[in-house]
Amino acid sequence: MEEEGGRGRGAGKFSGQNLKQRNMPPTDILFYVFAALTLLCGVLVVANPFSRNPVTSAMFLVLTVASMAGLFVLLRAFFLAAIQILVYAGAVIVLFLFVIMLLDLRAEERRKVKRFGLVGALLSVGAITAIFFKCLSSSALGADPSPTMEGGTIALGKLLFTRYLLPFEIVSVLLLVAMVGVVLLSKKDLK
Repeated sequence: MEEEGGRGRGAGKFSGQNLKQRNMPPTDILFYVFAALTLLCGVLVVANPFSRNPVTSAMFLVLTVASMAGLFVLLRAFFLAAIQILVYAGAVIVLFLFVIMLLDLRAEERRKVKRFGLVGALLSVGAITAIFFKCLSSSALGADPSPTMEGGTIALGKLLFTRYLLPFEIVSVLLLVAMVGVVLLSKKDLK
């Protein structure tokens, strides 16, 4: 039997005409694919069911960074996508792999988790979560509905090397100190 308007039984919400109207543009599909890959690979960095080897987690971190670069390309931020691949997927991941290979992972596996460390970790995560939600509730998200689209490498370079020069240099010195510290800690024979 036909219902009102001459429609058949299966022609409700999901008729062919409705599906044609709901076609998503390819950029939306790519956004969802890259976002899902970013989330999935990010979770696999921390909770890797395939392997307990940290090198596998570092490789998932490379995939996370690459899918984030895909999101930057969709936003037409090509410079940030290139920097994401060159700096993070290239240099930083190589640095992580150096650190992983320098550490004595066998000794780390023999360590037992102490209750004090576990309580401290839970308190730290709780404090960071509380700070995050406090900042989120006090921020004025959506106050300016029309964001300004300023960008480009010249403006970014001027801003980075004038206004943000000190934080930029502090981060570079911090990374150098961390790398030297790991090399010193990983040495077997300190005399």
